[in-house]
Amino acid sequence: MANRPLDILNKALQTPVIVRLKGGREFRGILNGYDIHMNLVLHNAEEIQEGEVVRKLGSVVIRGDTVVFVSPSF
Repeated sequence: MANRPLDILNKALQTPVIVRLKGGREFRGILNGYDIHMNLVLHNAEEIQEGEVVRKLGSVVIRGDTVVFVSPSF
């Protein structure tokens, strides 16, 4: 049976992820929570550009309607 997107997010809780937003911005952090709209909560979040940290943000909430993808970060 295929996994639903929210099932995959549930498995990613408390793990490092990279989130790309519309407009090309990317954030890396620990996925701490989400809701049915794919609003995300990241802890220890950093904004990254071309693989380099631009700024450290701490805890952030990302609106689900801006998310392009969520990927595991290693």
